[in-house]
Amino acid sequence: MLTIGPYDIETPVILAPMAGVTDRPFRRLCLRMGAGMVVSEMVTCDTRLWKTRKTRLRLVHDGEAEPRSVQIAGGDPEMMAEAARQNEALGAQIIDINMGCPAKKVCSKAAGSALLKDEALVRAILERVTASVSIPVTLKIRTGWNPEHRNGVTIARIAEDCGIQALAVHGRTRSCMYRGEAEYDTIAAICEAISIPVIANGDITSAEKARAVLDQTGAQAVMVGRAAQGRPWIFREIDHFLKQGTHLPAPKLEEIRDILLDHLAQLHEFYGELPGVRIARKHVGWYLQANNCGQSFRSVFNRLESSAAQCDGIREHFERLLNGEEIAA
Repeated sequence: MLTIGPYDIETPVILAPMAGVTDRPFRRLCLRMGAGMVVSEMVTCDTRLWKTRKTRLRLVHDGEAEPRSVQIAGGDPEMMAEAARQNEALGAQIIDINMGCPAKKVCSKAAGSALLKDEALVRAILERVTASVSIPVTLKIRTGWNPEHRNGVTIARIAEDCGIQALAVHGRTRSCMYRGEAEYDTIAAICEAISIPVIANGDITSAEKARAVLDQTGAQAVMVGRAAQGRPWIFREIDHFLKQGTHLPAPKLEEIRDILLDHLAQLHEFYGELPGVRIARKHVGWYLQANNCGQSFRSVFNRLESSAAQCDGIREHFERLLNGEEIAA
């Protein structure tokens, strides 16, 4: 069991925060599909920018399952502390600090994984944020800045010393971005060096991989990111395999259709008609690609311009697949 402050997470499979992906509809879906905990999209620590519609939607947590974990990003200790305080007031139950994002637009502002270069600043941010709120604070990092400077163990010790209550580690450095394969030796070394819970992240794409990474690293949980796009049931697959040692059957086309239709309905309701239709296109593309559900249909779907047309299009497409009128691949 993964314990973060007062919260016991019985299923050790966590949805990683992903900008533009882990919105409220997707978080709810992943919880229903077996995730033990989900983390919101990254929110900037600059509260002056919270007036945009996109950021306001990221701050909505009404009716969400507990614990509600909200990720913040930035490089200024005082601004990070203020962002943490305001998110606590808005209903966050865990504050997660982003020091793992490798994106240039984040790192160029001395945030995300760029912070791993400056250990003194890391400490200052963690000290200020943990002191500013009464709820648990967690941290997400990479193994270091580049393969020659893997300082993940040092950062982990700083985090524990500053009162961070759980640490998620992506098994790549910032310079690696998402290229190559994740390495887990550094995560194992971090688990040996600290006593707070560690969550292993990076290339967790199957139930077998999750089991192998937990065994290799000694981490308390795994965190799934890109592998959940178009495959939200990966959480129940991993959880079942960890508990039973056997595989769940793959979802049938009928279940994929029903999950996708429900996801579309939630997106349309949450964002509204026009934004919901636009955002739904990328999610449908992931479902089609991940499940060999007729990738050629994607170009057709992307031309549909209303929520009703999108839902009808999905129903008709899957009906053709079920009747053998269309090749799935």
